[in-house]
Amino acid sequence: IQCEINKTHLPPTGREVGIDLGLKTIATLSDNTKSDRENITKKYEKKLASAQRANKTRLIKTIHAKITNTRRDWAHKETTKIIENNDIIVVGDVNSLNLKKTNLAKSVSDAGWFQFKSLLAYKAIRFGGEYMEVKENFSTVTCSTCLNKTGPRGLSALGVREWTCSVCGSAHSRDVNAAKNILRFGHESLQGVQNGRCQKK
Repeated sequence: IQCEINKTHLPPTGREVGIDLGLKTIATLSDNTKSDRENITKKYEKKLASAQRANKTRLIKTIHAKITNTRRDWAHKETTKIIENNDIIVVGDVNSLNLKKTNLAKSVSDAGWFQFKSLLAYKAIRFGGEYMEVKENFSTVTCSTCLNKTGPRGLSALGVREWTCSVCGSAHSRDVNAAKNILRFGHESLQGVQNGRCQKK
């Protein structure tokens, strides 16, 4: 269905934010705000398994719909708050497809990163904000203060949530630090676009 909608530009806030998407906390913002909810799939897991064993098709569909609607409602509310409070939103390009092939598949599906990013993108267009995705390579291991790669790395370090830069001594929350770097990557990308336009002129 195609339809026209009136664009309602929100008043500028002068604020911008980087967003690191994750599993333990679905969205961590560079201003230290965290958007999180309970694992909805896990909440209904036993009830769904019981219905499937009893082959109750109608109940199975109802539970699946409940999970989907609850997840969508939360995502709408959280993305609206982010759009209303920021003019520029930069998100890391985390890809769920590869992670869905691991033992984290259920958690990745429940997090709904694609839906979260899609809602941010279309709301930014509708309300006059700016949304962009950037490569998030090294965002978790790079100190957002001095830009040295001193953070914990490797699979064995995934459980390390707080760390201190060995170069400048800055203390970091792993996710907030990543979000700050993602915002910086966005600035660098915008600067590159602007420089390209100037060269073309």
